[in-house]
Amino acid sequence: MISDIQFKKELQLIIENAIREDVGDGDHSSLACIPTTAQGKAKLIVKDTGIIAGVGFAKMIFDYVDPNLKVDIFIKDGDSVKYGDIVFNVSGSSQSILKAERLVLNSMQRMSAIATKTKKFVDLLKGTKTKILDTRKTTPGFRACEKWAVKIGGGENHRFALYDMIMLKDNHNDFAGGITNAISKTKDYLKQNNKDLKIIVEARNLTEIKEILQSPGVYRILIDNFNFEDTKKAVQLIGTQCLTESSGNINENTIREYANCGVDYISSGALTHSVYNMDLSLKAF
Repeated sequence: MISDIQFKKELQLIIENAIREDVGDGDHSSLACIPTTAQGKAKLIVKDTGIIAGVGFAKMIFDYVDPNLKVDIFIKDGDSVKYGDIVFNVSGSSQSILKAERLVLNSMQRMSAIATKTKKFVDLLKGTKTKILDTRKTTPGFRACEKWAVKIGGGENHRFALYDMIMLKDNHNDFAGGITNAISKTKDYLKQNNKDLKIIVEARNLTEIKEILQSPGVYRILIDNFNFEDTKKAVQLIGTQCLTESSGNINENTIREYANCGVDYISSGALTHSVYNMDLSLKAF
């Protein structure tokens, strides 16, 4: 995974680009009718239920827009919220509050939705050894926040991007001339380039599982689109040689059964690509 320093840089880039996109050469609506010296207060109101996420990110946004804005936090990231809860108050320049408002809301609404869905999946896995993972199926330019939200909801991050882990999927294996060739070439590549990256290999059937097991050094096998019975067989075949991960159209109705097959991880793109934003509002008072 990427370092904390690199992750913070990603968050800063998101803020900088979002403000550039939304504000441009100025918030002319506010500049036109609100004095530069005007001071105000606003509160973040919850109009939904779920897990709140993005409080820390909102603080980063306010600090970027105006370091003099004061944020009083009442509910922290990862807490359960209900309709009518006040997450935080922000006070200071009225123009600055309005400049940050839309980015704060857009970010928190989506992050809270992801955290809420992740928490639901985590709860469905209680009592098993299986952990939930996210994927790279994220909103372009907003990945760091979405993966942060998964962690807030109790899930774990898969690789952050293409550069921090090797993942040999079906197309890689086919283009490389087969699984064994793909793994061998990957090991040579890592050695030649002095890179220490974990290797995950996708299997489409039990025959491919057996082939992967012939190549030592694989960190995790991705058991992709297997039914329950074949997943159990795959887990038995793999044993303790490497970790196991199930994926492929796993939903709230099937996730527990896949966990009961004994896999270490279940990855779900739905955590980030299929959520409905939490209803939040920033209101002056």
